[in-house]
Amino acid sequence: MKKLAVLTSGGDAPGMNAAIRAIVRSGLHFGIEVYGVYNGYKGLVEDDIHKLTRSSVTRIISRGGTILGSARYPEFKEKKTRIKAVENLRSRGINNLITIGGDGTFRGARDLHELGVNAIGIPATIDNDIASTDYSIGFFTALDTAVESIDKLRDTSFSHQRCSVVEVMGRHCGDLALYAGIACGSEFIITPETGFDRERTIAEVHASFKRQKRHAIVVITENMTDVSKLAKDIEEATKHETRATVLGHVQRGGTPQAYDRVLATEMAEHAVYLLHVDKAHRIVVMRNREITDLSIEDALAMKKETPTKRYGLVGRMRN
Repeated sequence: MKKLAVLTSGGDAPGMNAAIRAIVRSGLHFGIEVYGVYNGYKGLVEDDIHKLTRSSVTRIISRGGTILGSARYPEFKEKKTRIKAVENLRSRGINNLITIGGDGTFRGARDLHELGVNAIGIPATIDNDIASTDYSIGFFTALDTAVESIDKLRDTSFSHQRCSVVEVMGRHCGDLALYAGIACGSEFIITPETGFDRERTIAEVHASFKRQKRHAIVVITENMTDVSKLAKDIEEATKHETRATVLGHVQRGGTPQAYDRVLATEMAEHAVYLLHVDKAHRIVVMRNREITDLSIEDALAMKKETPTKRYGLVGRMRN
C-alpha cells in the first residue's frame, strides 16, 4: 500500500484545513494511507507523525488555521537535519510528501526530493505572493477580512471627517492592499509595485479634502513606511484628524470563505492524483483559472507579475 504524509509550514492561511481534509479523503479513495506531520518541518525532524483517518478530518473544512500546526524551522536548511527527516519517513514506509505553504515550504520540498522523497507542493499564503499561481489558498478570506475592517473604518471616518491610514499584510507583495483598496473604493493605494511618494500622497489627500470630500482612506502594504508617522504628517498638512490602523494578524484567522475551501479541495485532490500516478517534484497551481502543476524548480524560478490592468485603474482613480 502506498503511503503519503502531509504537513503545513510557514504562516497559516484559511483553507489549509480544507486541503488537509481533501488529501486524506482523496488518499483513501486511491487506497493510500495518509499521515499527518505536526508542526511543519520541525515535526518531520522530531518524528511527530501520526496516521490520519476519515474521522480525523471530520468537520474541519470550515475551520481556520491548520489542525497540523506550523512552525518556522531554519535548522531545516542543514542537510543533516533533512536526512533525519527522511529517515523518520522511511521508518514508516512513507516516501511521498505533500507540503502546504509558500515558497520557503516549497524549497524544503525540493531539498527533500533531492534526498529521494516524492514531494508535491500546494500554495497557501494570505499574501498571494507565490509567482507560479494566480491565487493561493487563504488570499480571498484574508481579503474579505481586510475589506470588512476597512468598510467599518470608513463609517467612522465619514462621521468625523477623518482620514484613515490602513496597513494590510502582504510582506513584499501588494495584492492584498490593491484588491482591498479597489473593493473599498479607496483612491489612495500604496504597494511595493506602485512605490511610495510621501509628499505626493500627502498632497493628494489634501487635495481631496479641498474638493469637499468628508473623509479619506489610504490603504498601504506593510513594511512600506511607518504608518503612524504618515498619519501624523497627513494630519499636519490637511488639518483633518488622521488615524493609523494596522490590521495585523487578524487577517490570517477566521472561517475560510467558500472560494478558498473549493480552491484548497481542488488543489489537494490534484496533488494526491499526481502521487497516485507516480508523478512528483511538482507544485500544484492555478493558472488562467485552471488547476495544473509545474516542476518545483520552474515554480521557484518564476517572478511575480504585476497586474498592470488593475494598477492602471489605481492611476485613473488617483487622477
